[in-house]
Amino acid sequence: MINIKLIEHIFKAASISRWNDYPKMINLVELDKQAHKFIIAYFIASFEEDVDFNYIIEAGIFDFLVRIMITDIRPDVYHQILKTKKNKINEWVLSNLQDDLKDIQNGEFLKRFKKYLISKRDKKEDLILKAASYFATKWEFEIVYQTSKFLSDINEVKSKIDEELEDYYELIGVQKITLNKKIARLIDLSGRLRFQKRWAQTPRIPETSVLGHTFVVAILSYFFSLKIDACKNRLKFNFLCALFHDLPESLTRDIISPVKYGIKGLDEVINEYEIKVINEKILPFTPNKIYEEFSYILGILDNKKNEFSDRFLENNKFKFYKNEDINKNSDEFLFIDGRALKFCDRLSAFFEAGISISYGIKTKEIVKAFDKIYKRFEDEPTIENVNFYQICKDFKKYFEV
Repeated sequence: MINIKLIEHIFKAASISRWNDYPKMINLVELDKQAHKFIIAYFIASFEEDVDFNYIIEAGIFDFLVRIMITDIRPDVYHQILKTKKNKINEWVLSNLQDDLKDIQNGEFLKRFKKYLISKRDKKEDLILKAASYFATKWEFEIVYQTSKFLSDINEVKSKIDEELEDYYELIGVQKITLNKKIARLIDLSGRLRFQKRWAQTPRIPETSVLGHTFVVAILSYFFSLKIDACKNRLKFNFLCALFHDLPESLTRDIISPVKYGIKGLDEVINEYEIKVINEKILPFTPNKIYEEFSYILGILDNKKNEFSDRFLENNKFKFYKNEDINKNSDEFLFIDGRALKFCDRLSAFFEAGISISYGIKTKEIVKAFDKIYKRFEDEPTIENVNFYQICKDFKKYFEV
């Protein structure tokens, strides 16, 4: 499903600081920016017709992999270098990543990556990705600007960022965001997930936010979907469900599992409250065109919430899956592998704990959680014939934990 070295690359993005030549209130990292970009891309794409969101997902992941490798180059410098050295940069990126990608989907993923690197990137979907990246950067800049007003060049940077907006104004979603319409509120809510730290009660390296975590789970869901040869809609909705699975925590905060499930009945109270805040503070700001779809992605069905439920569409009605006789791999059913996404969520937590332990930051809580998750995968190793336990064993061996 995924190479352990690729996992290591992905988590490096949690340590790649952005705007590191400016003072700022919080550390802004690449992993969070990429997560926010995908969220914004979904909402911008929702206003457009005939958009291939599967292309947006894969192209965005390709861009992310490149960005991981080009860690220390400022974006403006990087774009200038691309004008004359694009081929050399692409060759260098491929030389560092191809061994980690070659076994995914029997090499087909790597072939598409190589093709993407030399493509013109002039599709509407490419413009949506660029616009989403711009808004994610602009959102970060609003934080940087508050603490950098004393710098002589900060207003010049602000002007350049403001001017770039014109490049994307043909997209209806961009116009909506700029006019501070309802969609801007959802983008703001999503961005605030970067202020909430995972494992907040214990030291850990690298620190990851709830926002960054959702993106890691989305990437894992993507590679899981490739592994099971999922149809386009199944892949798309698996990715989106993973990407948005913690969105309500922007309003409720991250409640750690030992507390949530350690107090009898507390998880039910939290679930009821999450439905309430979703209905009052999230869905009213969702574009009408995707209102039902977005509720489905969040796991809201029949006034119940379960983001990690298997579910599907039948006769224009979204349903929780209960062993129905349907072809889960048919685009018409918009099937979401909720249980498998829970495996991806748990696997991400396993990586978060394990990487910290490998760095020597291993509190009792982290070690206990790491061992507990490993045991759970040992007891239930596979889903859809994908062996998550083997990934855990490979991880332990590679990181020597």
